[in-house]
Amino acid sequence: MASTATAAARRVIHGSDAGDFRASNGKRIVVLCMLLVVITLAGYSSVAHNGFTTLDDEVYILHNPPVRAGLKWETVKWAFTTFHSGNWHPVTWLSLALDCQMFGVNPVAIHFENVLLHGLNAVLLFLLLEICTEFTWPSLMVAALFALHPINVESVAWAAERKNVLSMTFFLLAMLAYTRYARRISVKRYLPVALLFALGLMVKPEIITLPFVLLLWDYWPLRRMGERAEGSAEGAGGRSFAFLLLEKLPLLFIAFGSAIVTVVAARANDAVRNGFNSARIGNALVAYVRYLGKAFWPSHLAVMYIYRGHSISLWVAVSSAALLMGVTGLVWRFRRHRYLVVGWLWFLGTLVPVIGVVAVGMQAMADRYAYLPFVGLFIVVVWSVAEISNWRGVPAAWMAAPGVAVLAVLGVLTHHQITYWHDGETMWRRTLSVTERNTVAHDGLGYTFTEQGRVDDAIAEYNRVEQLHGYGAPAIIQVGVYEQTHGHLPEAVEQYKLSLAMATDASEQSDGYAHLGAALAETGDLVNAKLAYAYALRGNPGNSLALIGSGLLAERVGDLSIALEEIAHAVKVEPSDVNYLLLEQALRRAGRLPEADAAEGQARRISSHFDEAQKSEVQQLAAAGIESR
Repeated sequence: MASTATAAARRVIHGSDAGDFRASNGKRIVVLCMLLVVITLAGYSSVAHNGFTTLDDEVYILHNPPVRAGLKWETVKWAFTTFHSGNWHPVTWLSLALDCQMFGVNPVAIHFENVLLHGLNAVLLFLLLEICTEFTWPSLMVAALFALHPINVESVAWAAERKNVLSMTFFLLAMLAYTRYARRISVKRYLPVALLFALGLMVKPEIITLPFVLLLWDYWPLRRMGERAEGSAEGAGGRSFAFLLLEKLPLLFIAFGSAIVTVVAARANDAVRNGFNSARIGNALVAYVRYLGKAFWPSHLAVMYIYRGHSISLWVAVSSAALLMGVTGLVWRFRRHRYLVVGWLWFLGTLVPVIGVVAVGMQAMADRYAYLPFVGLFIVVVWSVAEISNWRGVPAAWMAAPGVAVLAVLGVLTHHQITYWHDGETMWRRTLSVTERNTVAHDGLGYTFTEQGRVDDAIAEYNRVEQLHGYGAPAIIQVGVYEQTHGHLPEAVEQYKLSLAMATDASEQSDGYAHLGAALAETGDLVNAKLAYAYALRGNPGNSLALIGSGLLAERVGDLSIALEEIAHAVKVEPSDVNYLLLEQALRRAGRLPEADAAEGQARRISSHFDEAQKSEVQQLAAAGIESR
């Protein structure tokens, strides 16, 4: 049976004798798996010198008390019920919380775990291809390209992108489980596929295309679709497309449920910036071509490629569409080489959820989105080279030198790319050096300078955003915060009012009103401060700043019942150490001492700098005109 299957696989992949690419024995497979781990660790070794960035790392880890608190029951409940940062991905939160539980808030540990997961993914990809095709060396090359391609640095070297590498782990495990199921169909073997898929979606919903990929996998290399192939595994051949599609229905139901939750989470945080339009179609077509370019020439990689869909000319969009249709036509012309169809459609299909037809955020495309789709391109390239070299009679050993050279170049590029993720300032400066008129990068660099206390540098970056006509509400609010913290309250009020005029959605408007309320309260204008907080909560009932401010205003005028209600709501939305301390002091004023002690105890448990939290509490009380106890 094994020899027959291998002979069939040779005909499927190469169309002729492929003795040079025969599967290795078990011991060699183990050695090659270890080799993949070693080259991954070597390529990403410099990540140990990197810290956190000022893009999402603060939201996900540094300023996220439930995650910082470690893997506790309160964190588990929060992870499954929160839409924090516009996402529902409980397994991601629990993974990061486990890191904090084991290593503290340590960027080295978190980055190194990302590297280990990436190495594991390379091994799983190699095993999946080797098991299904019975060809070791092409499978190894695909996995090595995946391990060392520099476009994957963003997914690995960015702490907050744990969700990308971890979701890929579940994706590949689900495919391995499906391969086992396909060889002997049973409900017992199907359940792990569904479970792994569900877990992967709870890490990141981008892997929602798994049912589509499994249909491709049925076509090649499993060859379950159509007439039964000679030498195919028992129970694996001769299935109709209707049967195979019906077989995926449970997975499609899981995917549908995930899609609904994803949309609800995004809309709850106003993360969906704009809807479907023709400009988005043009951007998607151009993005596909740009991804292809970065696959073969991975230069000028950046964390943010600004969306400028309306500036894309018609001829560029049409040319991009023509190129994609041309490649698709070529693949169809040589469709008897099934790996071409599978690899190309893998690339096109797995990019659909993130290609930006309906945008979340301001990016036109992103390196991290290529993490899964590029596997399809690697399959196309490697299997094509293997087939051509076999057809030309080139010994496999002769192909080793150029293969190693390509991997060496990619490894050097990856090692260099990691240095751009050293910290927030390095990351944003690199982005500005390889992109043009990038208002998001200027704004991000300004925020980084603000965090470092480099006020003049921050203002210069915000002014640059204004000069580029990209001065959005968030940047204006940051300027207002600077003015307020330096005692320039009238200037802060003007900046917050300006942010309201520039707000593009309810979330930005709510933030503007919340900050305006805080500044007005500090000036003593309690009537307008209360009104501003009310408008903020109307736009976003979960605005923590507005809830705290409204609660403190109520406490200032002696309405402790409203104060406790608002501050308790803020604690539920954002369970930070400072918010717990504000709740604690309100409870003490109300005479509810046992509850106050419990709130203080919780603040101590989740706080990494309790003294700083107490100072922040005193400052907020003073700004609201309340004497601390």
